[in-house]
Amino acid sequence: MDKFPMTRAGHAALEAELKTLKSVERPAVISAIAEARELGDLKENAEYHSAREKQGFIEGRIQELEAVLSRAEVIDPAKLSGAVKFGATVTLVDEDTDEEKTWQIVGEHEANIEKGLLNMNSPIARALIGKDEGDSVEVRTPGGERSYEILKITFA
Repeated sequence: MDKFPMTRAGHAALEAELKTLKSVERPAVISAIAEARELGDLKENAEYHSAREKQGFIEGRIQELEAVLSRAEVIDPAKLSGAVKFGATVTLVDEDTDEEKTWQIVGEHEANIEKGLLNMNSPIARALIGKDEGDSVEVRTPGGERSYEILKITFA
């Protein structure tokens, strides 16, 4: 079983989700199943089947989170410096459109492009790793070839 990198913030977010699932969601669904059972015939009881389905999802997510957290290697980006690597926050400019973007390179379980968290295995992150400020990178994306210039690299 390989360990995989994760930022402290990503690890904390997954731990918080796990705690909520165990302490809030799980008891709520158990209560909903008990209430649905009291309504009678379980074969045609939509509330019961819905609650059981939700229970299955919650239990599966709990197992998944426990597995991820047990194999996570927490890395503190503040202790890093230099070229782009895991944990770096990188500000880029698209050389064609002059649009600036800022992404933090994180592990796959904490990636969220809408929040600026870029999976380290994504094409853009792979192209950036090892590069320095001022470097230009060519990235083959699903939307075609893109050229970016690295404006700033920070580790926070």
